Amino acid sequence: MTFIEPGLSVRNGFAEGPLADTALSRAAHASQRLDDLQEQAPTMTDSQVRDGVHRALRRFTQEQPPTCQIDSITALIRRGVRIDWPVPDRLPCA
Repeated sequence: MTFIEPGLSVRNGFAEGPLADTALSRAAHASQRLDDLQEQAPTMTDSQVRDGVHRALRRFTQEQPPTCQIDSITALIRRGVRIDWPVPDRLPCA
């Protein structure tokens, strides 16, 4: 096991600890938000869909997501393309 910092270590190529758990939790919440958004999109305005995409990405990255990424995902949802955001059980490390 390699300790990266308090709350984060690497074992067998996967991150472990509270920080890794938090990252996986953020990914799961973002995935759920996108799923919910895609179900509700037909009854929403373009700006509501765009805002929902922005919130989901911001939840995941904890930063301001790039405008081009928000616009691209919003356009895909509007065209009916299903966005899948799989969340692994464990966080792999490069």
